[in-house]
Amino acid sequence: MLKPKLLMSLKIWISIYPSITLFLFLFNDAISGYPLPLKTLILTLVLVPWVVFAGVPAVDFIQRKWIHRTGKTGS
Repeated sequence: MLKPKLLMSLKIWISIYPSITLFLFLFNDAISGYPLPLKTLILTLVLVPWVVFAGVPAVDFIQRKWIHRTGKTGS
């Protein structure tokens, strides 16, 4: 089984990659004229709370459902 830090890293990546992609798809035109540090600030101000409070918990929920469905214990 995966080590806890590796598993957490994968959960974060699974949550953050589509979130960043969607954010840039929706707002890239609106923030394209801003300097890179300001774009990064805006992106992180929006996405860090999203990932912490919605993204990773959603991945955890899906993982628990999958484990329950397949009967795997995760350890």
